[in-house]
Amino acid sequence: MPTDPILTPFETRNHDHGRCIRTALDQARAVCRARGLRLTPVRRRVLELVWQRHAPVKAYDILEQLQDEQRKAAPPTVYRALAFLLEAGFVHRIESLNAYVGCGDPSKPHAGQFLICRNCRSVAEINDPAITRVLGREAGKLGFQADRQTVELEGLCPRCRAA
Repeated sequence: MPTDPILTPFETRNHDHGRCIRTALDQARAVCRARGLRLTPVRRRVLELVWQRHAPVKAYDILEQLQDEQRKAAPPTVYRALAFLLEAGFVHRIESLNAYVGCGDPSKPHAGQFLICRNCRSVAEINDPAITRVLGREAGKLGFQADRQTVELEGLCPRCRAA
């Protein structure tokens, strides 16, 4: 039976964002335990800052927030934490915006496809393996071997369309 490809929907009016953050942190702890990884306090805090909104956040915005909390925070601290979170699959990099969003399902590796609202910049994540297979197959026909896929679609989210 196919699973729902929607990993992170667009935010709704009565969205419980605190629940999103708690779920992301719980999943990260479980995955780290299962894989023998360390979710240090800095990595945990960076993940929490990424999940504060359903919109991409830039590394320097994370740094600014960390510096408000810890004067000694420096760019390498944030970039190392983000590198760990990316490698572990807890966040995705939105290439077109040079920014990061939380992963809706860090339990298993996936390519993911991202829907980015051009108005409010909110992001939804879907993971449709059929899309991943089609892109891989078509790339292969051209003799190209993809190492990584990032599919980004820009448009209007439901709230912005209704406005």
